[in-house]
Amino acid sequence: MLSHTSNHSEDVVRKNLRWLFILRNLMILSEGILIILCIYGLNIRIPEQQLWLVMVSIIVVNVYTSMRIQSEKPVTDIEIFSHISIDVFAITSLLYLTGGASNPITWVFLLPLIITAIMLPQAFAWYMVILTSSMYTMLIAFNVPLPSIEPHMINPAMLHPDMEHFVALQLTHEMRDHEYFNLHMFGMWSGFVFSAGLVAFFVVELAKTLKNQERSLAEARENALRDERVVALGTLAASAAHDMGTPLGTIAIVAHELEQDFPSHRFPELHEKVIIVQQQIERCKKALSLMSASAGEMRAESGRVMSVIDYIDGVLEQWRTHKAGAKLCLFIDPEIDTEASIIAERTLTHAIINVLNNAAEATQAELGVEFHARWDRQYMHLKIRDFGPGMPAELLEFAGKNPVVSRKRGLGVGIFLTYSTIKRLGGQINFTNMDSGGACVEITLPLLEAEAEDDDRA
Repeated sequence: MLSHTSNHSEDVVRKNLRWLFILRNLMILSEGILIILCIYGLNIRIPEQQLWLVMVSIIVVNVYTSMRIQSEKPVTDIEIFSHISIDVFAITSLLYLTGGASNPITWVFLLPLIITAIMLPQAFAWYMVILTSSMYTMLIAFNVPLPSIEPHMINPAMLHPDMEHFVALQLTHEMRDHEYFNLHMFGMWSGFVFSAGLVAFFVVELAKTLKNQERSLAEARENALRDERVVALGTLAASAAHDMGTPLGTIAIVAHELEQDFPSHRFPELHEKVIIVQQQIERCKKALSLMSASAGEMRAESGRVMSVIDYIDGVLEQWRTHKAGAKLCLFIDPEIDTEASIIAERTLTHAIINVLNNAAEATQAELGVEFHARWDRQYMHLKIRDFGPGMPAELLEFAGKNPVVSRKRGLGVGIFLTYSTIKRLGGQINFTNMDSGGACVEITLPLLEAEAEDDDRA
């Protein structure tokens, strides 16, 4: 019943246990002062030995808590709830010995409820409502009455016969007072249960709101940092493209002269290698031209509305021009929505092609790359899988979130740019390693219909 997954990190849960240790120390100090004040200051007769025994038990539990904080064993939410429950039982024992529900400090039952609502998930707060309400109800029937509210009966044998009428009136008044006291106790109990429910609801909702705000701020900071890195990479790319123009042109001239100096009929092997160099130079020129053109275009100019099926065909056709020899296994869901549309943004196309290139380079040539696609009116789901060694376990968790230097070749920023592009367009991208081998990249993107509907609602 209490075994559910917690979203709290180990550091946060351990810090909560430390706070419980501090609050319990404050409870021990305050209860000790109240006991001494009642016994020696106000001369109220209360069961002193039993009270000090309860205090010693609380101290023992707190000593164990101090040792538990120092240990390296992980702290769980259930353990935190158990510690708070022990405090509830300790408070119940102290109130049982000092008047039960008639004690004016029974409101302290709200403190563990508030602490539970702040520290633990919502379900635990309602468990604590049940526990504290049960303890409060039990204290109404079972308690050691305080001396100030114990009934004082007059011995009839010591009264004059003429005073019997006044004794009867006194007994009647005491019976009415007892009825009013019971009504007062019921009112206090009802008020506590109602207050406990309100605290459990509003404090939990407030804590949830604060956590959502913290999560949103953390995501905003992460997005800002990622955008800053993307801008920095874009600036470096533009600078590199500018610097590479002149030497690339020089290399093209030299390659052309080599082609003329080494004709194919005299130097066939060398001439073939020079042709390959010229082809690669031409490819670099096209890439630089495309980068320069993309940098000066707005989103509306760099993308147009297309049907999803046409867009996927275009992406795969463009990828085929660079990876003509790669094997691709295409899987399209037969129950697709043919009217779904997407903005064919250039950066998105490059992001998908980058994932396909990485998969083609990592996979086994005979198995190729699997490309799964399905969509509806709202979202497009793509799954690109290779049959290679998979992604390193130490990089899998942070894939795409930070630039990672590749051990084999390149700067390792392709996946980072792909991740940033998908996130910027409101999509999701996940990297996993398959049990049967290879890596799998799952991409979810909102389609144009979903964006239009959101705009209408706004």
